[in-house]
Amino acid sequence: MACGCKRCGRILTRDEIGLYKRLVHRGAEEFLCLSCLAEHFQVPESALLRKIEDFRAQGCTLFL
Repeated sequence: MACGCKRCGRILTRDEIGLYKRLVHRGAEEFLCLSCLAEHFQVPESALLRKIEDFRAQGCTLFL
């Protein structure tokens, strides 16, 4: 089942869901896409993409 961004409705990737869970709330059931999350935190999308890669390199199971 595809999951959509709770703000804009765009279909989310597994990485976007994992990032939201890692940064906002591990037990979340609604999520923001990368663009909306970047806007929420007032950071560039590239910073969030780097965080995904950092978490993946650390072995975080949300980013397999």
